[in-house]
This record gives sequence, structure tokens and C-alpha cells, in this order.
Amino acid sequence: MSVEIELRAARVRYGPLEALHGVDLAVPARSLTVLLGRNGSGRTTVLRALAGTVALTAGRVVWRGEDVTRLPAHHRARRGLCLVPDVRAVHAGLTVTENLRLAAPGGEFTAALDGYPALRPLLGRRAGTLSGGEQRMLAVSRALVGGARLVLLDEPAQGMAPETAERTYDLLAQLARERAVVVAEQRLPPGRPAIVHRLRRGNVVFSGESAEFDGLAPG
Repeated sequence: MSVEIELRAARVRYGPLEALHGVDLAVPARSLTVLLGRNGSGRTTVLRALAGTVALTAGRVVWRGEDVTRLPAHHRARRGLCLVPDVRAVHAGLTVTENLRLAAPGGEFTAALDGYPALRPLLGRRAGTLSGGEQRMLAVSRALVGGARLVLLDEPAQGMAPETAERTYDLLAQLARERAVVVAEQRLPPGRPAIVHRLRRGNVVFSGESAEFDGLAPG
């Protein structure tokens, strides 16, 4: 299995606090990777380090064999990386249609509406007026139609109804057949093969397939 992107001995500090303590973590190509951990475990920082929105204090980020540690976030985005953060993931002042057209190459976003039919009656609404779950649908839809080869999502199903959350992970699993998809979650989405990295206090304490992870005690 080829590696899409990886952290090598990565350390990140926020002021006096070190959030990642020499993390080694590989993301396979064309796969679903899940970063598990409680709040404060470092999973969001891993996403930000991969995306370039936080700088490493030590270590490297290697993307398809190239050291991109010093490559700014906007250059990584131009190369095909999409980050969907847990907050402020949509353009609040633009309509749903405008959000989707900006994300989709050529402005074609039919796939987003096929994935989330509930967005159809909301196309004329400004994104900032949507509920939390509706904004998450829009944010994930932007990633689905954007054409990025590496998609990073922080709690993509946050605020969604259970059936919509299930639909979201079905869509992400389909996307992972062609691209590298990384999600940060507190719990492992059931029934979907994935590579799992479990973090605790800035360290990786488990790496393996989801089948191996099943049955391990929570913590």
C-alpha cells in the first residue's frame, strides 16, 4: 500500500505547551484513515500539521516522497489538499450555491446534491443562516466536489442527525476508493474498513486496521 502523506517525528507547540511529541504517522493513498482521540489528544493538530496551518517545531511532513514541511498551506491546497475544519468550514456570507460553485471545478456540483438531497431547498440561503448540521453537510459537500486528492476532515458528522452521519461516512468511504481521506473523530465509525491511528496526549498509542482496533478497551 503506497503512502500519500506522512508525519515523521513531528512536534508542534502552542506557546509553552507541546501538542505533538515526535509523532510518526502514515496516511495510505486511496484509503480512509481515522484519527481517534478525546479532545486534547492531538488529532486536530495532526490534521493542521498535514495541511500546513500549524508549523512543526521539529520533524517533517512528507507528501508523496517530497518534503513539504516548509510549504505554506495555500500551496498545499493548490497541489490538491483540502482541509475541512471543525468550525468556520463554509463561507458564511455566501449562499449554498455560491459555496458549492467556488469549490467545484467548472462550477458543476450535482454530485453534492446527489449526496445530500436536503441541500436542494437551501441553495438560495446564506450559509451563515444554516443550522450546524446543515453547515456540516455543506462543508463535506464542498470537499466531495472539489477534486482534491487528499481530503482532511475534522469531525465531519458533528451536529448531524444519525442517519445523515451514516450517509456522510458512506460518501467518505466511496471517496476513499480514489483519494486519501483522513478524518478526526472521538469514536470509530462502525462497519467501514479504515486505517486507525489512536492518539493520547500528543502521542500515537495505536496504529493498525480497524479490524485490529475492534475490541480494544476505550480510553
